[in-house]
Amino acid sequence: MRDDFKHLLIRRDGAVVTITMNRPEVLNAFNDLLLQELTEAADDAAHDETIRCVVITGAGRAFGAGQDLASLTAAESSAEPMQISEHLTKYHRLLSILRTMPKPVIAAIRGVAAGISCNIALGCDLRIAADNARFIQAFARIGLVPDGGGGYFLPRLVGLGRALEIAMLADEINGPEAERIGLVNKCVPLDEFETATAALAQRLAQGPTRTYALIKELMYSSLDSDLQSSLKLEGELQNIAFTTADHKEGVAAFLQKRPPHYKGS
Repeated sequence: MRDDFKHLLIRRDGAVVTITMNRPEVLNAFNDLLLQELTEAADDAAHDETIRCVVITGAGRAFGAGQDLASLTAAESSAEPMQISEHLTKYHRLLSILRTMPKPVIAAIRGVAAGISCNIALGCDLRIAADNARFIQAFARIGLVPDGGGGYFLPRLVGLGRALEIAMLADEINGPEAERIGLVNKCVPLDEFETATAALAQRLAQGPTRTYALIKELMYSSLDSDLQSSLKLEGELQNIAFTTADHKEGVAAFLQKRPPHYKGS
């Protein structure tokens, strides 16, 4: 993976790569280049077999302030104004990469996560938040509907009634409340945030990452399928899991009463 991005910082720690959105002067708001670079970095991480866990976070005091409205307004007023749906297809590609990536993706959120930045976080597999995190579905404040997958992720994470409340009222949700309602998996004190994020990422990277990929496929597919279809897929994926080296290692470690040493294969 290249490390000469303009708006991203890339850091490797063993099998973990941390991708940091780096426009702190505008709270990491998305412009076209940041979106392009984040999509490229995510795609590279997805195809790099030496990477077994990906962390996405923001530089400075925010995860992300959403779409950079200044750059969007400039595009809208150009000689050939765009359809917003065309612009959104670029975000949709990023979300598809995150969802289908055959390894865990963690969103690590401190400070504000607003608008489409919030929904990028919701599109990751797991979310860890600092207690100063603030989640805002800000779209209704400017007369828009949630985009970047918000209409899909929100009701599945917190239920339909709460999702409608969050989207319509556009109130801030702090880190502890986000954990309580299931918007994030874990909220930790700000001074423990980096340590807790690193510990979670390393735990996942040392786990049976081939199995994690199959778990992602099963869980995400089940959201849009009936019971019989899900049970059929379960059998197909278990057939694959049963042949992995990590399964054999897990059984051997259990029988020998020792910690397993997974290789992600």
